[in-house]
Amino acid sequence: MADVLHVSDDNFESEVINSDQPVIVDFWAEWCGPCRQIAPIIEQLATDYESQVKVVKLNVDEAPGVAGRYDIRSIPTVLAFKGGQVIEQMVGARPKAAFEELATKLSS
Repeated sequence: MADVLHVSDDNFESEVINSDQPVIVDFWAEWCGPCRQIAPIIEQLATDYESQVKVVKLNVDEAPGVAGRYDIRSIPTVLAFKGGQVIEQMVGARPKAAFEELATKLSS
């Protein structure tokens, strides 16, 4: 089972922007109910797409620089990166199928 990598302002560039793999970034906070609601889905994506897509979480309270850079105003927000560029964004809790569709799109 793959662990979801936790990224910060310090390692975001190396882990996400410079990643050879597509990356799904879950912007979240400890106090956010919908963030906790989708957490098991995000963890499952990390396992299901382990060899195709990197799945990371970024706590907006602990990494305000990256959250500001991507204008994260509402959480949970999930950004999909490919080649260091944002190619898709999802805001709010969604059903598992929406996240699976995003991961499938990234991995193809």
